[in-house]
Amino acid sequence: MPQAILLHDVEQLGERGEVVDVSPGYLRNFLIPRKLAEPATKGALEAAQRRQAAAERAAREAKDRAQENAALLGRTVLTIEQQAGDDGRLFGSVTAQDIADAIRDARGIKVDKRKIQLEEPIRNIGTHMVVVEVDEGVHATVKTMVVEQK
Repeated sequence: MPQAILLHDVEQLGERGEVVDVSPGYLRNFLIPRKLAEPATKGALEAAQRRQAAAERAAREAKDRAQENAALLGRTVLTIEQQAGDDGRLFGSVTAQDIADAIRDARGIKVDKRKIQLEEPIRNIGTHMVVVEVDEGVHATVKTMVVEQK
């Protein structure tokens, strides 16, 4: 049985980068024409190993960068100015988008507003601890001070 290196995830066969045993007809008539796999030659196996090593290295570097950003955000204190009344209630609110913009302005780190965990928008002046998901499984708590605009 010939072996094939999968170029994409194939249901009930395997994931991208795996070397699998398939019948010659399935490889020749289905996988190769749809560019789902390539024959597992010696050169192709070496290239696949290099691609897999590069992908693992890139994922590891991204994880390290995310942890560095999380440590940086953990030391960050954001100050957001908003108009407020005499009782400390804001005219409007501080949303996840406002916090994402403040993080980008303060540290240059782009954070998606959907990754900022706010139960509801901040409507009062004061100090609030906001949890930000920097990367999958990497969280940081950012101290956010909402002050009255002068």
